[in-house]
Amino acid sequence: MNTVRPLHEGWTVRPADGFDVPDGIGDRAIPAAVPGCVHTDLLAAGLIPDPYLDDNETRLSWIGRTDWIYETTFDWVDPGGHRVDLVCAGLDTIATISINGVELGRTANMHRGYRFDARPALHTGHNTLQVRFDSAYRHAEILRDQLGDRPNAYPEPFNFIRKMACNFGWDWGPNLVTAGIWQEIGLHTWSTARLATVRPLVTVSHAAGTAGSGSGSGGVEGRVEVHLDVDRTDGDDDALTVVAAVAGVRAETVVPAGGRSAVVTLTVADPELWWPRGYGEPARHALDVTLHRTDGTALDAWQRHIGFRSVHLDTTADDAGTAFTLFVNDVPVFVRGVNWIPDDAFPTRVTRARYAHRFGQAADAGVNFLRIWGGGRYESEDFYDLADQLGLLVGQDFLFACAAYPEEEPLASEIAAEARYQVARLTPHPSLVLWTGNNENIWGWHDWGWQEALDGRTWGLGYYLDVLPAIVAELDPTRPYWPGSPYSGRDDLHPNDPAHGTMHIWDVWNTDDYLKYRQYMPRFLAEFGYQGPPAYATARRALSDDPLASDSPGMAHHQKATDGDLKLQRGLDAHLPAPRDFDDWHYLTQLNQARAIAVGVQHFRSHRGTCMGTILWQLNDCWPVTSWAAIDGDGRRKPLWYALRHAYADRLLTIEPRDGGLALIAVNDTGTDWHPQTDVARLTLAGEPLAKIGYELAVPAHSAVTVPLDADLATTGDPRRELLLADAAGQRAWWFFAPDRDVDYPAAEHDTAVEPTDGGLRVTVTARTILRDLILYPDRLDPAAEVDQALITLLPGETAEFVVHTEADLDPAALTSRPVLRCVNDIPAVHDTPAVDA
Repeated sequence: MNTVRPLHEGWTVRPADGFDVPDGIGDRAIPAAVPGCVHTDLLAAGLIPDPYLDDNETRLSWIGRTDWIYETTFDWVDPGGHRVDLVCAGLDTIATISINGVELGRTANMHRGYRFDARPALHTGHNTLQVRFDSAYRHAEILRDQLGDRPNAYPEPFNFIRKMACNFGWDWGPNLVTAGIWQEIGLHTWSTARLATVRPLVTVSHAAGTAGSGSGSGGVEGRVEVHLDVDRTDGDDDALTVVAAVAGVRAETVVPAGGRSAVVTLTVADPELWWPRGYGEPARHALDVTLHRTDGTALDAWQRHIGFRSVHLDTTADDAGTAFTLFVNDVPVFVRGVNWIPDDAFPTRVTRARYAHRFGQAADAGVNFLRIWGGGRYESEDFYDLADQLGLLVGQDFLFACAAYPEEEPLASEIAAEARYQVARLTPHPSLVLWTGNNENIWGWHDWGWQEALDGRTWGLGYYLDVLPAIVAELDPTRPYWPGSPYSGRDDLHPNDPAHGTMHIWDVWNTDDYLKYRQYMPRFLAEFGYQGPPAYATARRALSDDPLASDSPGMAHHQKATDGDLKLQRGLDAHLPAPRDFDDWHYLTQLNQARAIAVGVQHFRSHRGTCMGTILWQLNDCWPVTSWAAIDGDGRRKPLWYALRHAYADRLLTIEPRDGGLALIAVNDTGTDWHPQTDVARLTLAGEPLAKIGYELAVPAHSAVTVPLDADLATTGDPRRELLLADAAGQRAWWFFAPDRDVDYPAAEHDTAVEPTDGGLRVTVTARTILRDLILYPDRLDPAAEVDQALITLLPGETAEFVVHTEADLDPAALTSRPVLRCVNDIPAVHDTPAVDA
């Protein structure tokens, strides 16, 4: 017998006695969803307001300081001489588990699963299962007092508890300290032996000259070492047989009498390889592992889909410093990445369908890499399975972020156990290509004033340099480990040195103009970002402010960054005309966010070879908020998403400053050569040519080519009234010689037409003047509406078509006028500062 019985039904939750809770909550058993959490249970029962609306988050802080009791009943029949375990895949976080009043165990870690021998507490008939969750706040504060305070980026004790750090609030997230049974729970009945862990370590060897992009695999040998650990019932120490099969190859081995581990090795000739997105097909193969008695009786089975691929980091020294280049199947990959945070403050609301939608949005924006940030969670099986299917590369941070972490007990043992659990769990997934020790903690120790505050106390370095790399080396040596993000790779270098390893760029957002991105030459940029508000429909749903304004109470509460609005204003002042009202402010701040990231990505990609990756902060939001995300908390694409789609395109044209002049750079991230015939013209704002030169470019696969522009193009005598346009069969790159606030734009004039099309409406805009960065905001009329493109610049006489996906009957006049249809030059420019090169 080997059966799993889920225990997900019939749960209730109530506050423990002695806590001050609102009327109507403390005197009742509230229906509870499992998996779930107390906030979503209270919300479903109508006992609290939506934490994401207005400032309700603040009003609900009592939830995180209350102890909660979850309880259910179930019937059980004794199966005889079998082991019966209560298996808890995830408990959040400080839990005491009991059956029929008999305590089975206690937990203090959200990030690992637990298994308890339940048989001594069970009896035939009616049984009661109870899980009591003590306040995570109280637990963390007690440990903080015992071990001594440590500095962190926020005045919260998240570094003293193994729980999702961003539950305690972040500069983009709400403070909603959860509790609950957040993953599956059930009874596992088994006999003799079971597969406790299965770790398939997959490697690929390439014969000389066979490595290359594409799905072919001639001359390749795939090897799967299936490492497994076995649990046995008391007294059952007989020999066992393990059989493994993959891609038509079968092998078996014997677990000797009394043994508890074994390795089965399978060798596959010329398997179909798993390739990342853009490099070939992400082929996967079913791996089946079964455990038997020696007489052939099946005891347990395990199956996952694996991928044959090799991965390594090149971190060799060169003339520019120290490389950080990811190789998959011996092919260097330019990482076009995004940082991933939990997609909801309440993780159980993120379904497989929601992951799939978000991943589709990422892939459609040209993304090939997701970095799972260290203040969230080790992501779910659905997350990794979908990444495997789509060929999206994944980097997983160990869960340490922006804080000094104690290395004393009880945390040290919890952290080691957590790491061992998660490394073993995630080994089957070919998408996982990098483990990273922490987010910004080594940098923080160097630059954030921690050393004096710590006064010699531990802060986590032993985890990042010793504990975690040793666990990865032991359990999963097929994947690289990097101690931190950022990290230079050497103790004698600053951890955020752009010439070595990985770096983060945050002075641009915090203190400097986004043009400063062009002063950096990182080897690999793991974080950089610029803020913008969410979509109008998202803000309007979440906020009751009337009127809605950039500084209205709800907007202010949903801006979590220190001096965030001042930083947004600084960016507007440097580049764009002054907004007249909220509609202008909303358009311009979203536009400036998109412009900032486009400048950065295009600059870094133009130095392909020296720089081999950019990971935008961030793809997604967990609630409605002004943030660095490309997709807001309601899942709507901000203009940044469209800018990213252009900047992360497989083939990119960009005009960049070079050696005191300008250059045309063509970047080719495909596996085939590119020969774009490119015309570069210096034009007036009316589209009249002043100079024009054609360039024959030859761009090999996976490379970039730089062509200095002739002085007739790169030099302007009137920066307010001229621009450059590079065009390769409709693929365009623009260069304006002055910031928009100084450009002598004419008032925007255009003709529009609206007609029905499949699934919505087609909006045609024909320019009578230049139209700079045209955006259509159909969500202002229908919150469900989406548009296919944005940030379109037209010269007089040119036409653009926007397809609006909507089921609503939208007013054509409203759809084609302010504030739905916007461009920079529908806002009066203020020319009170001298023009500067842009």
